[in-house]
Amino acid sequence: MGEVSPLQGRTAVVTGAARGVGERVALALARRGARVALLGHEEGRLAEVAVRCRESGGTALPWPVDVTDDARMADVAREVGRRMGPASVVVANAGIAAGGPFERTAPDTWRRIVEVNLVGSAVTARAFLPALLTTRGYYLQVSSLAALAPVPMMTAYGASKAGAEAFASGLRAEVAHRGVAVGLARLSWYDTDLIRASDDHRVMRELRRRLPWPADRVHRDDRVGELLVRGIERRGAVLHLQPWLRLVPALGPLLPALVTLGARRALSRLDEAGTDLAPTGLLGPGGKADGTAGDGNAGG
Repeated sequence: MGEVSPLQGRTAVVTGAARGVGERVALALARRGARVALLGHEEGRLAEVAVRCRESGGTALPWPVDVTDDARMADVAREVGRRMGPASVVVANAGIAAGGPFERTAPDTWRRIVEVNLVGSAVTARAFLPALLTTRGYYLQVSSLAALAPVPMMTAYGASKAGAEAFASGLRAEVAHRGVAVGLARLSWYDTDLIRASDDHRVMRELRRRLPWPADRVHRDDRVGELLVRGIERRGAVLHLQPWLRLVPALGPLLPALVTLGARRALSRLDEAGTDLAPTGLLGPGGKADGTAGDGNAGG
């Protein structure tokens, strides 16, 4: 008989839970016997994930919500507490992305990415912090390699992830003495709807392939949810889903220089070929849903 997870019977909140990394984390939490609050935008998808969570042995309820809406998020936090109990775990995963040259990206699109990925994380923390203080719980900020390395043609995404890391690190120092732990989860490219949508665009696909190995790889490991939940169980400060990510901060200016070199060569060749470097718009089904109703849940 296996050990009982410390998450069993606890309430866990996952934003961006309709698909991608958020969906996988929610299912892994449910397998631990957690009560999972599924926050995101695609109501039908959230309902489907809730059913799968219940089939996995947990309890789950969906809450359609825009993570940048302070008032609605505060309402949802109260509803979660009333119906499921105070949150012991909050996973800030909601995120959207777009590709294309900065100079040609619509200002509203660039701003929206920062609002969802950075401001939405802060709104999530603000809404659920009272519960986490009560439970002496754990807040996990899902981040990305993009927070540590330049991301040509995805400047808003890179800036938002770097900002989210800085926010989470500052929050950790602020609430540690009150018993709340704050963690960062750093991921490289995962095979999600967002990444597949990015690879549909020749320029984005070419730039990713020009990244230095192993940063150019797309991981198709369905264990991403399990790996993150193991980190949640131990209340980890920094979770690196690929071991080599631990080395990235130590590389200093080397990785940015390599990325810049590869991007310069790729973009020069594409320019010479007359390739249209048109902006992609918000990527994937989550990005499409955000564009029609204003929330991001495309994953990390």
